Amino acid sequence: MTDDAYPNCRFYVEVNGKKEAVFTAVNGLQAQMDVHEYEEGGNNAFAHKLPGRTKVGNLTLKRGITNSNDFLNWYMQIAQGDIVRRNVSVVMYDVTGTELLRWNFVNAYPVKWTGPEFAADGSTMAVESLELAHDGLSLG
Repeated sequence: MTDDAYPNCRFYVEVNGKKEAVFTAVNGLQAQMDVHEYEEGGNNAFAHKLPGRTKVGNLTLKRGITNSNDFLNWYMQIAQGDIVRRNVSVVMYDVTGTELLRWNFVNAYPVKWTGPEFAADGSTMAVESLELAHDGLSLG
């Protein structure tokens, strides 16, 4: 590991600037550019590859079940046609509590909520998952 690499063990999620409960996992910090090939007449050696539209993936947040139903309620509000978008940030901290990196997701709204899986012989933590669509990703 190089000196400029950070462990990814401490992060928080902010919704509209307010820190939410600690999350166990965040997925979807990704961006991908479409590539269009353009074949130039008379040039058979290669095709030009030109940048196209950038796509960002949905953000998935996972956390242990709490006594708050805020995420399910937000999802149900959207499902009933009341579209409430919120700004969401994933903030990474070092071991001393200093903010290292911040990813901002603009106008996010839930598109999927998943509750915990139960098993009579299980001893794992009950986890809920919230998948968010958004209008774009930026570094803060």
